[in-house]
Amino acid sequence: MPAADLAARCDSEPKALRRSDFRVLRALPTRWSDDDTYGHVNNVVHYLMFDTAVNGWLIEASGTDIRTLPAIGLVVETGCRYLAELRFPETVTAGIGLERLGSSSVVYRLALFGERAEEPAAVGRFVHVYVDRGTRRPVPVPDEVRAALSLLG
Repeated sequence: MPAADLAARCDSEPKALRRSDFRVLRALPTRWSDDDTYGHVNNVVHYLMFDTAVNGWLIEASGTDIRTLPAIGLVVETGCRYLAELRFPETVTAGIGLERLGSSSVVYRLALFGERAEEPAAVGRFVHVYVDRGTRRPVPVPDEVRAALSLLG
């Protein structure tokens, strides 16, 4: 799905999103400790899943251990809309899409789907700004990362 269309659907009709709307899907098993006292995956775990999905995919798609690059992607903005509960034990599918690729930043559109659900349990937004590891000043998105991101859109 084109980036503008994906962003619009995430914002206006998130329950209409399906796995097929995302170019990349990653399986993320829930853990016993993910459920809270209310019997569902705690809201903070959704952010962990987004982070795990994006960075795991970046490592695989770029063929590079991104932790060793001179530029690092700092998370400067996140957002999540919760639409349904997730529970242990199930394997969640994370959908990863590209909303925008700038000179030093990347905006991801994300969704989490329960194991047997057609509609997303959550939709999110995740912004990386690339900075020099030492100075923490913005730098261009590394070539290895940019090449991987081309697979998203």
